[in-house]
Amino acid sequence: LPKLISGGSIVSAEAVWDHVTMANRELAFKAGDVIKVLDASNKDWWWGQIDDEEGWFPASFVRVSDFLLFTALRNHCPHSGHRELSSSSVFTVFVLTDAESPFFACFLSKKLGSKEGFCLLLPPQHTIFPPLVQLMCLPKVWPVPRQDGFWIYSEYCNNHLDACMELSKLMKDSRYQHFFEACRLLQQMIDIAIDGFLLTPVQKICKYPLQLAELLKYTAQEHSDYRYVAAALAVMRNVTLQINERKRRLENIDKIAQWQASVLDWEGDDILDRSSELIYTGEMSWIYQPYGRNQQRVFFLFDHQMVLCKKDLIRRDILYYKGRIDMDKYEVVDIEDGRDDDFNVSMKNAFKLHNKETEEMHLFFAKKLEEKLRWLRAFREERKMVKEDEKIGFEISENQKRQAAMTVKKVSKQKG
Repeated sequence: LPKLISGGSIVSAEAVWDHVTMANRELAFKAGDVIKVLDASNKDWWWGQIDDEEGWFPASFVRVSDFLLFTALRNHCPHSGHRELSSSSVFTVFVLTDAESPFFACFLSKKLGSKEGFCLLLPPQHTIFPPLVQLMCLPKVWPVPRQDGFWIYSEYCNNHLDACMELSKLMKDSRYQHFFEACRLLQQMIDIAIDGFLLTPVQKICKYPLQLAELLKYTAQEHSDYRYVAAALAVMRNVTLQINERKRRLENIDKIAQWQASVLDWEGDDILDRSSELIYTGEMSWIYQPYGRNQQRVFFLFDHQMVLCKKDLIRRDILYYKGRIDMDKYEVVDIEDGRDDDFNVSMKNAFKLHNKETEEMHLFFAKKLEEKLRWLRAFREERKMVKEDEKIGFEISENQKRQAAMTVKKVSKQKG
């Protein structure tokens, strides 16, 4: 593309999404606008013109002709079978390979700041973010596109706010200002705010399903690549769904911290030290094996642990902390109605939690069969969530925990 422009060819691009900006040197436009591309030497940002206005704009926000699509895919896809894409396809191909950012490579080649803060600004994009073109090339080797490599987007999106806050702190130091500016000049990059580059991966992962859906729309069903494009689309939709779910969980941690602060006589670690999601809650009768006495408790099932509380005798909305069960050490045992030999009691709508290490046993009685089944389903959901979190490395950062604690203090002061 840069050669076409330098050779005197007029290259136009159609805006796929709105680009809203208030920066002086950026070009604002709406989806459907036609932009004359004047400079495309940078992968991420192009210089363009609409009427009398000129400025920088994200290359991933526009699409070019089908000829350029075919040429770019042919150059970047190592498997010849993908050179046979329909000539009628119109697709933003440059977003597939623009994950390489020399800024990140230059920035992370230096050891700056504290180790904890430094890790918030992630490694070079081209080493951690698989470009979407992988999904278009890998099916020739593997029958179904693999999504494991794209889970890094989830971690990045979850840490994006922390990264921006850390960057804001660094930019208050003149040494970092000079370093970042030297990186930009060394790589001959345009004068765009650094936090704009941090936002790029977040924008990318949101657009991948849209781009694949558009490509699938223009691919004939009888074409040999149709099922691979469809599989890639399913993979990316699942990835973005999981990212949104993780984002929702992080947004809920303030609520968990506030709930814990409302429980009286709290003991031990904070909920957020191990958990990030309230899966289910309800009131049941409970017998703990060493004591054997039936007690009424309110149970709160989080990932990794279940908290036991007792209601105040007069103020039923007040809860007292009465302990917790480490779900990583227990297995759920569904039992039939009848007499239980371990506890020597008659059972109905009951189930057990069995400690696999100490053989300790907890017996629970639900009021109705439907409630028992809902609890059993909740325990399965808890184990599934734990496995998925381990798979993608999901966890709450110390900074996010501190922010949640600060929010609780702020709310408490307002109520006081």
